[in-house]
Amino acid sequence: MKEIHLLPPKLLRTPSVTLVNDWYVKSFTEILQFEKMDSSSETLANFASTLVHIRNRHIDVVPTMAQGVLELKEGRSVDAQTEHSIQYFLDRFYMSRIGIRMLINQHTMLFGSDYHHEGSKHIGAIDPQCDLVAVVEDAFENARFLCDQYYLASPDLIVTQHNAELVKGEHIHIVYVPSHLYHMLFELFKNSMRAVMEYHSDNYPPIEVAIVKGKEDICIKVSDKGGGIPRSQTDRMFHYMYSTAPQPSKSDVNTVPLAGYGYGLPLSRLYARYFHGDLVLLPCDGYGTDVVIYMKALSNEANELLPIFNKISTRVYQTKVTRGDWSDQAGVTAVSRTSIM
Repeated sequence: MKEIHLLPPKLLRTPSVTLVNDWYVKSFTEILQFEKMDSSSETLANFASTLVHIRNRHIDVVPTMAQGVLELKEGRSVDAQTEHSIQYFLDRFYMSRIGIRMLINQHTMLFGSDYHHEGSKHIGAIDPQCDLVAVVEDAFENARFLCDQYYLASPDLIVTQHNAELVKGEHIHIVYVPSHLYHMLFELFKNSMRAVMEYHSDNYPPIEVAIVKGKEDICIKVSDKGGGIPRSQTDRMFHYMYSTAPQPSKSDVNTVPLAGYGYGLPLSRLYARYFHGDLVLLPCDGYGTDVVIYMKALSNEANELLPIFNKISTRVYQTKVTRGDWSDQAGVTAVSRTSIM
């Protein structure tokens, strides 16, 4: 809550960001009411109920914050320093949100009204035997439903497993949060389907998924033949202020349902990094794109990765963005060589 006030004032003053800040203040106030209460069964029930209300209140935090960024972009030009501060903050803000929602879900699923039915193998939101192929297929089918709605067609899916050492017909399993993996895959499939459908007029090539089990990592590689993107745009795909799709509008019925605020990739990368994994984009301009999700093969290495608010993080907002000390494509290289000669 302190860190949000380090954002550029012009962003803080937007109606959407003001609303998000008010949500957090209200939720924090509600939680503090339980600090000195007795741990009776009634108090625990009320606490679980309050957590559910807080979770529901914050369900639209991502699109609301995204709307605030749009309001800033539409109202005035954004300099490099402001964009850097926003990128740094949103990475930390959304990672904190992932962690908070993880805690809320764990508590409500173990002790509250979200309790799983008898026979469920889940420990709260965690599945000790998460079936990777099943999550892949579930995410693909739901993304395909959207694709069929808009394009009246969709590519097929090919899934392969490697180094599994399994009995025929079995799948690779991992200790993981299925909803996190589903979120990542659903976003990747939407991107791939949109690219394939718009790059090919017919005979849509399938989207291929390779699941690889290693000693240290488990990798899920999603490959499409949707034309790819230039390498120069790769880093920008993870910027919150950049999107290749038209901005969503409540009144625009023609908006592609496979596109949104452009937050799919950056948020998916945060979900991957939450348990010390990663998400890497590998485009081949003119052919297609590979995206690799890395997850820890050993559950004892999959610890939470959370931002820490301290003097170092505070200084990031105050430090000016400096120019690089390497040559670029604007002719600096030639100037440097001339001066040396």
